[in-house]
Amino acid sequence: MHTDHWPADAVAAVTHPDPYPYYAALAEHEAPRRDERLRLWVVAHPATVREVLAHPDCGVRPVHEPVPAALAGAAARLFGALVRMNDGARHAAPKASLQGALARLPPAQVAERAGTVAARIAAHIAAGAAHAVDDAAALNAFVCGVPVQTVASLLGFADEQLPDVAAAVGRFVACLSPLATAAELAAGAVAAQALLDALRRLVQCGPRTALLAALVQAPWPDEHTMLANLAGLMTQTHEATAGLLGNCIVARLRGAAAGPAELVVDVMARDPAIHNTRRFAARDVTIAGVRVPAGQAFLLVLAGVRGRDTAGFGHGRHACPGHATARAIVAQALHVLPALRPLSRVAWRYRPSVNARMPHFIDEQEAT
Repeated sequence: MHTDHWPADAVAAVTHPDPYPYYAALAEHEAPRRDERLRLWVVAHPATVREVLAHPDCGVRPVHEPVPAALAGAAARLFGALVRMNDGARHAAPKASLQGALARLPPAQVAERAGTVAARIAAHIAAGAAHAVDDAAALNAFVCGVPVQTVASLLGFADEQLPDVAAAVGRFVACLSPLATAAELAAGAVAAQALLDALRRLVQCGPRTALLAALVQAPWPDEHTMLANLAGLMTQTHEATAGLLGNCIVARLRGAAAGPAELVVDVMARDPAIHNTRRFAARDVTIAGVRVPAGQAFLLVLAGVRGRDTAGFGHGRHACPGHATARAIVAQALHVLPALRPLSRVAWRYRPSVNARMPHFIDEQEAT
């Protein structure tokens, strides 16, 4: 690809048709490079990405703004309690318990639940075909629905609750984006409270699935933190796992013929869902020989290290704990995919995002 077709910067690259040659060029530079327009230190070299992710003075949130200023009400309270958005000893034990509970989740159980959920959603879409549900709308509903509903089901929500829970997760996740509108921020706060209330009822009265039982027994500092992190399992699924599924479908549309399990591994390496993450210097730090003042931020290009463990799911103390679960969910969804109508008339664009590469499927005529 010619450099005049490259993305404008590392954030614009997330939704670029083919950002990977650009990422490869960025990754040739070991030292962080300052992008004054983004006001970020851009890091794409694999060793330097790992150095920042592991550095004790590079936090997941700015010291002066532990919760995004735009969030309010229940959305701010939920975000502030997420262990993946916090550093320090207070969150270390519950974080380890969360990782352990997911690691002990039997892959066969995840696969069985994902297959059931995917088949149910596909059947619902097929039933709606008589009401002019087009191929693109069907795919978008499938991609967004299967991952979140599978995790909600593993937590113990009843089948009839899954669509509403997934919709609330979607509204909450939308309000976390720096691109969120005032209406999305308000809807996200309402959705956050609805999620916390639903999870409280589930913990108090619902069935104790293996996953829920393990998480309830974790050493949470208080009930709110526990409930927020149960919600957090579903919110992580909404972008990372749905994006992976969407990118696998894109690979199919481009002619990839590998089986579901092999395709998931290949797409995770070559076209991951999460392209970057940020870290904030709590104090002056020196990274790969470059001094970065306290308060400044790094943009870590995870997709620049494709084929390595960091690609798409992070590394170090904030690595995604649901790596294997995501693979199992997406593989099962791909098994069910042929039950949807043919994909020959479908194209795609990428949803506006600063870090997640998530296809939005459109009718082929819209793309011309």
